[in-house]
Amino acid sequence: MALLNDVSPVRAEQADARGRVAELHAIRAQAEAGPGDRATEAQHAKGKLTARERIGLLLDPGSFREIEQLRRHRATGFGLEEKKPYTDGVITGWGTVEGRTVFVYAHDFRIFGGALGEAHAAKIHAIMDMAITAGAPLVSLNDGAGARIQEGVSALAGYGGIFMRNTKASGMIPQISVMLGPCAGGAAYSPALTDFVFMVRDTSQMFITGPDVVKAVTGEEITQNGLGGADVHAETSGVCHFAYDDEETCLAEVRFLLSMLPSNNRENPPAVACGDPSDRRSDTLLDLVPADGNRPYDMHQVIEQVVDDGDYLELHERWARNIVCVLARLNGRVVGIVANQPRTLAGVLDIKASEKASRFVQMCDAFNIPILTFLDVPGFLPGVDQEHG
Repeated sequence: MALLNDVSPVRAEQADARGRVAELHAIRAQAEAGPGDRATEAQHAKGKLTARERIGLLLDPGSFREIEQLRRHRATGFGLEEKKPYTDGVITGWGTVEGRTVFVYAHDFRIFGGALGEAHAAKIHAIMDMAITAGAPLVSLNDGAGARIQEGVSALAGYGGIFMRNTKASGMIPQISVMLGPCAGGAAYSPALTDFVFMVRDTSQMFITGPDVVKAVTGEEITQNGLGGADVHAETSGVCHFAYDDEETCLAEVRFLLSMLPSNNRENPPAVACGDPSDRRSDTLLDLVPADGNRPYDMHQVIEQVVDDGDYLELHERWARNIVCVLARLNGRVVGIVANQPRTLAGVLDIKASEKASRFVQMCDAFNIPILTFLDVPGFLPGVDQEHG
């Protein structure tokens, strides 16, 4: 009888443990579900996906491993103590893209508008540190309204930690920023420090101060897209490397870019099997490049004839068009191509073209990508503005 009595407390403890496990699973399920159907419908109504939907498109199916899923803020005042959602508005973790490890964090606009607070920033710091230590690419899916002003200096200090890690990781691991919503202030600073910036037309913006602040200070009236939309940064400022019409295409191109980059600066870019013979002739080039130096031609067509299967990825396609910078493959190996574009300004160099090419060469140098140059240039653009610039 004594043995039977001794078993009862053990069974009670086991039952309690099962209850705690069930409760933990319920909490995690709640965290994964997010703020609720109404917030999700509002996100979809803006033509935007949720943070978890975006991660699902970016990473290989079933590969995502989330960290700090149950983290919540500890701020008080402004009603914050009554609203402590799990994840605190950012989802962090790692997964794979074509079988290679990639670290990722994604702002959840449904929670505090994706604004950054102390706990939110601590999660990003942790995943950035993990990416640097592991030597693997870091992708940020940005959809946040800047600092959470209710948390004051704690939120601003969180941005300082992100900027420090951006500079620490620069040239060590590929850093890719994907802009998927309105990003102002600190939410725009960090992407500008990374290697590549992707944007989606109409739904994503980047600016230091928004249109309302601009109007209050200078009297200028301008829309969000006019101030910091994808087309502005792709054509005028040069901040955006790639601009697309929808999130699905944008995230698919992020995967394609990752397939051409090494995991870190100690590795070479991944090579692939090539079915395009490296010793093939291309008689088409005889007609593409004219004997008359005054006749323009499209350098893109020349690149298509030279690279494997005519496939390449162009950076800054719509900015400084008088020079072309692309990533492509030759005999299955990644190369960076810098080429003058005779079709635009006769391929002449100017300040923007020089900056575009130098940034591209610097990136290739950091990540062990050989550079191939197609040269057809009359010189540097004369003019007062160029001399003063």
